[in-house]
Amino acid sequence: MRSLVNPDILRVRPYEPGKPVEEVKRELGLKRVIKLASNENPLGPSPEAVRAIKEFASKINFYPDGGGYYLKKALSKKLFIEDKNIILGNGSDEIIAMVSRIFLTRGEEAIVPTPSFLMYKIDVKISGGKIISVPLKNFRIDLKSIKEAITPRTKLIFIANPNNPTGTIVKKDEVREFLESIPESILTVFDEAYYEYVENEEYPQTLEFMKERNILVLRTFSKIYGLAGLRIGYGITKEEIVDILNRVRPPFNVNSLAQIAALASINDDYQIKRSRELVREGKKFLYSHLRKMGISFVPTEANFILIKVGENAKEVENRLLHRGIIVREMTPYNLPEYIRVSIGTMEQNEEFVRELQVSLR
Repeated sequence: MRSLVNPDILRVRPYEPGKPVEEVKRELGLKRVIKLASNENPLGPSPEAVRAIKEFASKINFYPDGGGYYLKKALSKKLFIEDKNIILGNGSDEIIAMVSRIFLTRGEEAIVPTPSFLMYKIDVKISGGKIISVPLKNFRIDLKSIKEAITPRTKLIFIANPNNPTGTIVKKDEVREFLESIPESILTVFDEAYYEYVENEEYPQTLEFMKERNILVLRTFSKIYGLAGLRIGYGITKEEIVDILNRVRPPFNVNSLAQIAALASINDDYQIKRSRELVREGKKFLYSHLRKMGISFVPTEANFILIKVGENAKEVENRLLHRGIIVREMTPYNLPEYIRVSIGTMEQNEEFVRELQVSLR
């Protein structure tokens, strides 16, 4: 059977998501489990989204709006852009896959900072493209080194901002200089899944570059909006690029409940404010306690923290798991001494600190 498969597929290591809460409860016989592994919003979705889903549930016998008309109109109004510049995806992951499929032929290059979101490399491999890995510098994406890595075969550049798993950002002056100096034949993908959590004033507003440069900005409803289980994200780019993406976008790729929930969530400013405050206070709490414990970490602009626990990070993850706390050890990201921990409610953060102290003994 393997001989029938595209060899590019066989070279792919499947993405391993964080363990679900119910699976851990069942496997380990635990009654209480806290999941801090997948950067989800512990407050849950907007009450408006839940209400909208309940009201719409009886209509799921009909296919979704294939073009996402009302959601794109709402995004257009909120972001001050034209709806023709928006494409919806079954999570922003789907748009990453579409971009790789469209812009890469065998042997053409995609530059990927390392470590960063694992799906970039997976989708490039599936598309037959060549991955050019550029190491981070002090846990930040190094735009100068990325520029130096560009060759005539470079077609795509992926920049997660904030970066996952480090939570660091590239700043607006760096981005402006970078975009002005690279060939126009390259599409730069700015993955801004954690955009709404950023507080640094030097964070770039990348949409400002959209008319002059070939960029694609990705955002999602999975994180601050709390709709990870519905899988809905979107891309913002030039109309010409949207047209090309639509040529490979599956029909009805975003389900009805996802569209309805996103539409209900988008203007719930109170929910967004609560979510930001939760992360802001959670960061302060965790920073303070990690410093008291003598544990190093990477200051973050996202809703997670990269924490150095030493050579036994895998064992620390396992000990925490058996004590009912799911975190993510970073061996797949070539950071074997680190765990990544999502910021939870204050109660969850306090429990994590207590159990981390025990797990490090």
